[in-house]
Amino acid sequence: MYLNCFDEIKHITKELVKIPSIVKTSGEADCAKWIYEYYKKLTYFKENPSQLKIIQTIDDEIERYIVVTHVKGTKGNSNKAVILMGHLDTVGVEDFGSIKEYAFNPERLLEHLKEMNLEEEVMEDINSGEYMFGRGVLDMKSGLAGHMYLTKYFSEHPEELNGHLITLAACDEEDNSHGILTALKVFKEMQEEGLEFIACINADYSTPYYKGDENRYVYFGTVGKLLPSFYVVGEEAHVGQVFSGLDPNLLVAELTRLMSYNPELCDISQGEVTVPPVSLKQSDFKEKYTVQTALTANSYYNFFTYSMTPKDVMNKMKQKGEEAFDNVIEYLNNSYRKFCEKADYPYRDLSWEKRVYAWDEFYNELHTIHGDRFKLYIDSFAKELNRENPELDLREFSVKIVEEAWKWSVDKSPAIIIYFSSTYSARIEITGETKLERNLIDSVNNSIEFVGKYSDKPIVTKMFYPYISDLSFMSLSDTPEDILYLEKNMPAWGSKYFYNVEDVMAMNVPIVNIGSYGKDGHKMTERVHMKHTFEIVPNITYNTVKTLLS
Repeated sequence: MYLNCFDEIKHITKELVKIPSIVKTSGEADCAKWIYEYYKKLTYFKENPSQLKIIQTIDDEIERYIVVTHVKGTKGNSNKAVILMGHLDTVGVEDFGSIKEYAFNPERLLEHLKEMNLEEEVMEDINSGEYMFGRGVLDMKSGLAGHMYLTKYFSEHPEELNGHLITLAACDEEDNSHGILTALKVFKEMQEEGLEFIACINADYSTPYYKGDENRYVYFGTVGKLLPSFYVVGEEAHVGQVFSGLDPNLLVAELTRLMSYNPELCDISQGEVTVPPVSLKQSDFKEKYTVQTALTANSYYNFFTYSMTPKDVMNKMKQKGEEAFDNVIEYLNNSYRKFCEKADYPYRDLSWEKRVYAWDEFYNELHTIHGDRFKLYIDSFAKELNRENPELDLREFSVKIVEEAWKWSVDKSPAIIIYFSSTYSARIEITGETKLERNLIDSVNNSIEFVGKYSDKPIVTKMFYPYISDLSFMSLSDTPEDILYLEKNMPAWGSKYFYNVEDVMAMNVPIVNIGSYGKDGHKMTERVHMKHTFEIVPNITYNTVKTLLS
């Protein structure tokens, strides 16, 4: 069956986009309440009010909510359940500059974009009339709108389902994932009440891989993400005596040269390749201008994974840390030699030695030296820091703990300490080895074969969704031992951050991303292709759900 859903999903998308639900603002709560009211008006939820819930997020620093619906099929008595999920929050609008007031108004924004000198491809898409523009229209309110439509449809046609359809609209996907972490608790309660989750379908966005790429994509599995971070200690010096010190900014710069855009650090699995790491921050800790070089600096890098464990990534980071240290020492000695020749000074080798630690190695060294006094102090410091500054960014929080630990170091010579400092996004591989995975793969492929006849573009399946999403909380390819290694190398673990392995393993459900299609996510020219997103995508999802719950 093929649903005529274009107009209704287009309307819902525009209404959602009009709500400025930027992450970490009150707009997230406003959007959740609008979604809740949309469902509340449906006859099904008037008759079954307990199957519609708006739930405030757990252990969150601001007020925001998730919305969960539950439609029971009447075709049979199966306890099997499929989850449809998406997120309602967006990134900010600073990139819109002088027209940011129109970022959430698709019609007005389009008028202003037409007057701008934009790239040829963008102007072609504007003139085609095939795209809707606006912040969040692609990432991912159009996908969420499709799920809202399908929830409404199945609430009116429960006789088509032998099982249960659960729909989640989550907040905070763009930052620290409080929405999905709260939802896991709700899903666990549903499992305890007898539901058996057999699949999870996300509706996050996809884009072309290269200019001229006409394919539309569906993804089994998802990329993982870690944020390897480097606390770099140098030795300060007066600018008139630069060779008496070691500038940590030079070490950080070399780290970035070795890390950013380096294809040697791509992860490869099932014939697919992650994009290489890239720097997300690098800076020193000087608070004001002085003629003294910096003592410490910090950098961190996005690192995508398909098959690598946290330990695999840490081993590669230590290799790069040692390589950067060696390169800088060699560079300094060469520079000093040339300087001495120019100035007619006697030359001697600079006596720097590389020291590179993983956080757990550094922590254990300090524990060995100072005993439990260090452990008790640093644990207390972290908890107190979180109590006093609950809104402190997780990355900043982490480096403050490392900085505090450094004060206990006996050896103050230059060093690099490597740690993880951001929310763990798990990699998930779907291989078809289990019956649930095979059922999901077959159901999606059959749906694509049917719906593909209505599409003027090829619909292609791939094995890893390439962007970070809440899918990473629905299953786990890393082992509990891998997570333990992550815990030991994440300074914020247990005080500001905790990854509940038990909740994720309790789900352990195969995943697929059947989502919106467009271009320029997180850019001023963010846009969604309307026919594919408002018609093709929901029909693929519709037929997949019907097959899974037949």
